[in-house]
Order: sequence, then structure tokens, then C-alpha cells
Amino acid sequence: MHQLPGRPDSFLTGAKTPACALLNRRQVLSLGATALAAGLMLASGATAAAGFPERAVTVVVPYSPAGGVDIVTRLVTTPMAEFLGQSIVVENKPGGGTNIGMATVARSAPNGYSLLTASNTLTTNKALYSKLSFDPATDLIPVGRIGEAPLVVVVNAKSPYKSLAELIAAGKAKPGALSYGTAGVGSSGHMASALLEKAGQFKGVHIPYKGGSTAVTDLLGGRLDFMAINPLEVAGHVNSGNLRALAVLNKNGSRLLPQVPTARSLGVDVQATVWWGLVAPKGTPEAVIQTLNAALNKALTTPAVTQTLADMGATPLGGTPAQFGSFIQAETRELGDVIRAADIRAD
Repeated sequence: MHQLPGRPDSFLTGAKTPACALLNRRQVLSLGATALAAGLMLASGATAAAGFPERAVTVVVPYSPAGGVDIVTRLVTTPMAEFLGQSIVVENKPGGGTNIGMATVARSAPNGYSLLTASNTLTTNKALYSKLSFDPATDLIPVGRIGEAPLVVVVNAKSPYKSLAELIAAGKAKPGALSYGTAGVGSSGHMASALLEKAGQFKGVHIPYKGGSTAVTDLLGGRLDFMAINPLEVAGHVNSGNLRALAVLNKNGSRLLPQVPTARSLGVDVQATVWWGLVAPKGTPEAVIQTLNAALNKALTTPAVTQTLADMGATPLGGTPAQFGSFIQAETRELGDVIRAADIRAD
């Protein structure tokens, strides 16, 4: 007869089995309670997902009202609310380099009723800040991408640099001679400029401002050498002849500046965009994530959304949570490497 490991033949004959060989009563009850609790949690999550949403959903924007992220959020959440059958409340929580808003959502209940409009800082702040109360890489999970807009390298119209090649050559010839302004440390313009420095193998001087408009003013005044910025903020100045656009930092160019070549077409491998997407607290049920993702993707196909994004020079993207997650991971790795190599700190 085959003998079970750790159990004598007496197991089959009715003889008493040693206590060390069997689970005791307390262990059995404990395992049963754990399994029951897990089953109740799964059932509870499934029930919550089945009825979602039953009340208003809040989307936190970690920037002030009327800015680009705020405008995009309100644009897409209006049709999303219609598809979900519940209102969506947009709540602005600026400050701390977007960390205040991100932390608020990261600490929220993972039930789908608290979301964040994430942008580039989701992928940079972990490397930029030495002390965070949350982990952007693990405490927030993807719902779906909204869209993106390219950045463009611009100089003053009176600048001696007529091309991207001339700008890079000047930076190589005299390290530290070129100055560039951004909306702040870790901003999309800062990261794009750092990527341009890396690709062009030159080093400029970063001058951070409290907002992009002030930096543009100084570029117009000849106090900066160049900027990497959203075309929406400078297209008027380029078309009026006050600024010169040298290159768009994406694959497909800009709808707002169709005459401007891409950096890649000029032999400089830089991909830098402003992007937006929705994320939720870790632990949000998968069914809830999928419901929100479906509403977002549907919203991105509505005429009002597609036309407004086009007018902003942006492209709607959509896609699955997994696709957005892969994008976030890739951006976090690439920009983290750039930040650490350049020793960029925000605190």
C-alpha cells in the first residue's frame, strides 16, 4: 500500500495520528476564516463594480483652474459623465509640484469614485523628490490615456540660430553658454530640454520660472536663448514673426505649426510631449477600471472632444489600462535616468 508522506499506516487503520503530522483545529479554523474573508472581499468588490457608479465621481486636477490640464479634464469628463450616468466633479488641488493632488488620490478609497488627471509629473516626481508620502509608481494605477501634444523648440526671431543644428552646435562649442527657460523644475519643458541636451550632447543653463508665460516673455525680450514648450502657448508669436520655431519634438509634427520639421527628421532623436491620462488608487476593482476606461474611450470619439483637442494641437489617444501602464513605466525609466544623470532635484 502506498504510504502518504508524514503519515503512518495507522492513518488508514484508525490509529491515532501524531499532532505534528496534521493541521490542528486552530490552524484549520484560521485558514477557513482567511478563505471566507477573501471570498467576502471578492464578492464585495464584484458587487461594488456591478453597480458602479452609484454616485458622483471626483476627478482631481493637481493644477490651478483654467490651465491646460484643467481644460482637458473638463473637456473629456463632460461626455464621460453622460456615458456613466452620474455626474463627475472636477476638483483642483494645485501645489507641491502636483504632489498634493497626487497624494490626495493615492490615499483615497480604491472604489473608483476618486480619480486623478495625471500628466508628465507622474513619471518624474519619484526621481525629482527625495521624500514623498506616496509612491507614484505603485500607489496609482492606470485607467486610460487621454491624449498628448508635442513640444516645440523656439528661439527669438532675432536669434542667430536659424536651425536646430546651429543651436546644438553653439551649445557644443561653448558649454553653459545657452540658457533656456521652463515653467519650473521637472516641468514638461524642463524634461524636453534635458532630453534635447542629451541627444545633442551639449549642456545649457536651466532657468526655472513660476509658469511658462513669464519665461515666454523673457524669450521675447531676448533674455533667454531657447525654450521647449507647447505650441499652443507660442504659435501666435511664431506666426506673427516674433519667435522662430526650430523643431517639433515628436514623430508627427504639430497641427498648429505644420511648417516646422520634427527633430527626428533633422537627425536629432528626441521624443517629448505633454500628455494626460486618468489614474486611480491602487486596489480599485478591475471591473470598475474597465467601466471608467470604456467611458473615457467613448468620450474621446465625440465630435466636441476631438475638435477641441485638434484646435489645441493635441491628439486623442485612448487605449487600454495596460497600454497606458506600459507607457507610464517606459517614461518613468527614461526620464528617471535623465534626471539622475543630470542630478536634477526639486527639493
